[in-house]
Amino acid sequence: MSQTLPDTISVSVFNGCADCIARTAGELAARGWTPATSSNFSMRVDATHAAITVSGRDKGKLGRDDIMLIDMDGHGVGTEARPSAETALHTHVYRRWPEAGAVLHTHSRTQSVASRLFAAEGVIRLQGWELQKAISGHDTHESVLEIPVFPNTQHIPELVARVDAWLDAGKPLHAYLIDGHGIYTWGRDMAETERHLEALEFLLGCELDLRKLRAS
Repeated sequence: MSQTLPDTISVSVFNGCADCIARTAGELAARGWTPATSSNFSMRVDATHAAITVSGRDKGKLGRDDIMLIDMDGHGVGTEARPSAETALHTHVYRRWPEAGAVLHTHSRTQSVASRLFAAEGVIRLQGWELQKAISGHDTHESVLEIPVFPNTQHIPELVARVDAWLDAGKPLHAYLIDGHGIYTWGRDMAETERHLEALEFLLGCELDLRKLRAS
């Protein structure tokens, strides 16, 4: 893939982001969280650009040529490659949280099932789990961590509007699920974002197990 970078972004900086995304994607693919070329990942490069996975690529086999540069309107910069169809959900995070440095979106079995199970309620309320403290800003298991479940749609601006409505209502947001789809989460850097994703995967699995046990 041919990628021409703006003068304000060095090759080493972009390659560092691309390598980090590819490495993380490989780890998540090995866990089975990115089936059939699904999922998309990004990192902030600077205040006005991000690096993101090219659409339709096997997330377990990514290299630098599978990562492209976009602006905060979701347009490719210096390349004819096509970014993920859900790029606007990534750039929305970077605009709403200037401190956000990475966004991860995966499709694990646990996330997908939880999104369907809790879709009617519209939210998963996590409380009492020690691992909630893995999410930045939560320092006690007694806090309530709400993960909204938004209806799925191919019209991405509609999803962006739903996220905005949640935030504009004054509700904290660290991640969200899309019904029948997967999870979006973010953090200050890739390490924090991976921690959030791993913790949420575990917590969602616990909630599913509880539902199953209570029904038996």
